Amino acid sequence: MRKIRLVIEYAGQAYHGWQVQPDCPTVQGCLERALENLTGSRPALNGASRTDAGVHALGQVAHFETENRLPTAAIPRALNHWLPRDIRVLRADEVPSDFDARRWALAKRYAYVILNRPIEAVFWRGRAWWVPGDLDISAMGQALVHLRGKHDFSAFCASAGRNRDPVCQILSARVRARRGLIGIFLSADSFLHHMVRNIVGSLVEIGRGRHPAAWMAELLLGLDRRQAGPTAPPNGLYLLRVLYPREPLRNARFSLDKPDPPR
Repeated sequence: MRKIRLVIEYAGQAYHGWQVQPDCPTVQGCLERALENLTGSRPALNGASRTDAGVHALGQVAHFETENRLPTAAIPRALNHWLPRDIRVLRADEVPSDFDARRWALAKRYAYVILNRPIEAVFWRGRAWWVPGDLDISAMGQALVHLRGKHDFSAFCASAGRNRDPVCQILSARVRARRGLIGIFLSADSFLHHMVRNIVGSLVEIGRGRHPAAWMAELLLGLDRRQAGPTAPPNGLYLLRVLYPREPLRNARFSLDKPDPPR
């Protein structure tokens, strides 16, 4: 029996998230059907992150077990033949038998894209949060400084995720703006349910001038989700990369200059 790790890219707007659900199209479901067509059996595919409905990925990681002897170099092309065009397998590697895509992950890196201009963009529809009106990028950057390090992020956790340890360590947090697009990049050892989207919703409130940058520190200390900003929509969120032991934390290739995000 072999264990294979896949690196996967997908546009999430047509799917009800990663995890298989009855009577709903999901990314995991599409991949497991493709694996069944390829190998003759339907292995369980275990992902590093259970992305929500509408969320995208440039570097989702998943593993499965198989007795099929197809060379790993041939697996991406073979699977992509059976997959819809908004899901692509980028790479396949054979890994040790004890590898686990979720449990072995040291950190994850997300980007959130805001379209900040008066008119909505056709090519970013479903792939960015359109926020017309001026946003103070400097204040948003100052607010992110308060998130760095290890904190209790209860103020940014959805109610569905409050049965786990709320302490996470933010390794990197920054904002970049270019040509009407704003990218918010967060790397952490773990993320709570809706944590990135809730942080972004609060950042936009700060960017609109409704709160000072120091409000972010107050929210962290308050531990009260009701006091924080709204949850940003899922369509602007991208899982960029999952980091594993002995892999350097590098920026995933994601350019705000492109008129159309990765397909």
